[in-house]
Amino acid sequence: MSQRFPVASVEDVPVGTGAEIVAGGRIIALFNVDGTFHAVDGVCAHAGGPVGKGELNGCIVTCPWHGWQYDVSTGRHCLTDNIAQQSFPAEVEDGMVYVELPDS
Repeated sequence: MSQRFPVASVEDVPVGTGAEIVAGGRIIALFNVDGTFHAVDGVCAHAGGPVGKGELNGCIVTCPWHGWQYDVSTGRHCLTDNIAQQSFPAEVEDGMVYVELPDS
């Protein structure tokens, strides 16, 4: 099962930016890539850095702590295919962004 959480208004995360949010007790990194929202685990696989506070370039985010880079549309690390941030469905409804998280 999963739960759907309202996490931000569309205006809260302008195109080309990201945000760190908490939903369902989890830290989520939310990104707006050309009007499409993507959500991934907000805790970097490397050293626990804040992925949602990283710089977004296209669909690639760079973790601000040590420079690890992920494709926010898939969660995959840019250099190592077997490393990935968990990704979550995100959708916009009535100006709000919703993220679907699995039940813990």
